[in-house]
Amino acid sequence: MSQRPPAPPSLQELRKEIDAIDEGMHRLLMQRADIIDRLIQVKQTQEVGSAFRPAREASMMRDIVQRHRGILPLDTVESIWRVIISTFTYVQAPFSVHADISVSEPAMRDSVRFHFGFTVPYVAHFSAQAAVEAVAKSKGDLALVSATSSRTPWWLELEADGAPKIIARLPFVERADHPAALPVFAVSRVADSAVVTEVETFSVRVSGWNAEVARALSPLAEIVAVPDTAFDGAALLVSVTSATSIDKIKAALIEAGASVRSTALVGSHATRYTVPPTGSKS
Repeated sequence: MSQRPPAPPSLQELRKEIDAIDEGMHRLLMQRADIIDRLIQVKQTQEVGSAFRPAREASMMRDIVQRHRGILPLDTVESIWRVIISTFTYVQAPFSVHADISVSEPAMRDSVRFHFGFTVPYVAHFSAQAAVEAVAKSKGDLALVSATSSRTPWWLELEADGAPKIIARLPFVERADHPAALPVFAVSRVADSAVVTEVETFSVRVSGWNAEVARALSPLAEIVAVPDTAFDGAALLVSVTSATSIDKIKAALIEAGASVRSTALVGSHATRYTVPPTGSKS
């Protein structure tokens, strides 16, 4: 006589398994907190500077994306991890997030809460320049500003030595229906050893800026442009990937009829993951 297949687990048994996992996750978080407490003591004697570690965060996020599977949305995993890392960063060195709400206050607030949770203080500003200036006056705060448009060339504040720099572009995982889809730059002071330089951002000031010049540059890099009528030009924020270089950008500007007045490196960030509608990763 053939054996009957084993009976499926009961709801009570499955809920017990879930409760055990929940308890395990909580214990692991407390264990992580204990290690962070010890880390704080070590940093007081071995390390000086910002608690932000963009290169390490990008590496950890890539590991999460690569190993993720199952029905749990990747967005949820991204948000949980971001809140954990941001909260523990805040525990190590308290900071505030200064957010430019001029583009969209609800979208910016969603971005701040998705990436930093509710423990990190949120400070709203009515312009990107005000948010960046607040960070420049702080000891270790962070600013979030739009990565795709601007009314003022706030990135000029990042040109000087010792000024805050662009350290990240969020969200790290991008897809069409991301719950915090507003593209933003994170601006703060970070030790050189902690930055990631897969995409470099440059402040470029040009004369002779027009629609034809803009079209010539669009295939080469992501650009935010603010016209400067005083010089018949523009202040550009140019994101340069490994596929091109700032020299190629300058050559394209000159070939299109513009004059390059100045260039300055104002930050860098990690290459983002794009998740197509099918859910596969790229």
